[in-house]
Amino acid sequence: MKLHEYQAKQLLARAGIPIPEGRLATTHEEAEAAARALGGTVVVKAQVHAGGRGKAGGIKVAKTPAEAREHASTILHMQIKGLRVRKVYVERGAQIASELYLGITLDRDRRRPVVMLSTVGGMDIEEVAEKEPEKIARGWPDPLVGMLPYQARALCFDAGVPAAQRNAVAEIAIKLYGVYARTDAMLVEINPLFIQTDGSVLAGDAKLDMDDNALFRQNELRDWKEISPDEEVEERARALGFSFVQLDGDVGIIGNGAGLVMATLDAVQRAGGRAANFLDVGGGAKESVVRSALEIVLANPKVKSVLINIFGGITRGDEVAKGILSVITTHPPSVPLVIRLSGTEAEAGRKLLEGAKLVSKTTMDEAATEAVRRAAETRGVAGDSPPAIHR
Repeated sequence: MKLHEYQAKQLLARAGIPIPEGRLATTHEEAEAAARALGGTVVVKAQVHAGGRGKAGGIKVAKTPAEAREHASTILHMQIKGLRVRKVYVERGAQIASELYLGITLDRDRRRPVVMLSTVGGMDIEEVAEKEPEKIARGWPDPLVGMLPYQARALCFDAGVPAAQRNAVAEIAIKLYGVYARTDAMLVEINPLFIQTDGSVLAGDAKLDMDDNALFRQNELRDWKEISPDEEVEERARALGFSFVQLDGDVGIIGNGAGLVMATLDAVQRAGGRAANFLDVGGGAKESVVRSALEIVLANPKVKSVLINIFGGITRGDEVAKGILSVITTHPPSVPLVIRLSGTEAEAGRKLLEGAKLVSKTTMDEAATEAVRRAAETRGVAGDSPPAIHR
């Protein structure tokens, strides 16, 4: 479960971490009123469950309430990574001298949380980790005792935090660790953490992703969950037990087993295409499960072809075929289906699919190449007539 910035900042404020004063707005009139109430320069920020808001134009500085109204009007009509912006957070502007990064997540190799601090803030931390890993200091608190003061101070020295701010940043790191632990977070991040011109330290942004498996004991935060219409498909997929991630390509992907699905995404990319999603139906999927998976993928209007890659172990090929046929017969898809079926009862599945309007291939690479080609064909005829489907 992801929280919006304004929600995450409420948690930071409760923990005693300084944040800029801000107000939520769902219309440009409310944004103007919020800017007037805050006074001075404000920042209008899109509230969506996606990163890269600044690069997408979803964060703008306004020097007057009228300018805040204009920015809100623009941002509230935007889509960021496929998500429509329906609310903005209007926040008092900061006097920025420099920016830090502070984040906490789980280090699976060490089986304990890792606290990361860097003087290269305001950037994608993944990019910093790849190009300049030496600029990220790391500490691994014991989860049974939490982050201790000496560990926080050592982290500040390692990262090169200016002496004047070391105590303040160390204190924020300890408090942020408390937020991470209390909320069952998988990731909590302040990026950027501002050092202001007067020397004070302020959380400029906040991100918090919670572990869905722990929501049963997070009563208040569970009520904060917001699902936009753009996220309903992902939510439906998860409710059905699928591992599902929406991507930005146009080749729909269904497979069984996370490794096979990842390999299928790679095969599609090698063939020159881009996957529209990651969907793992898991092991032993029955007819109804396959049908639901196919319906979810086909519900995405960006999908121009679907690649179903099944390597049957405990998953039976005939059950997969029945699921596909139930979709084809009840509401025939308007895009080509390409299937690669192998393993348990694969031959029986292929016999069931004989005569069906789909393309069958023997290997994963052949199927990926065909799915990419069919997607290109569909794009070419979009708006003219339904694509031709041949077996």
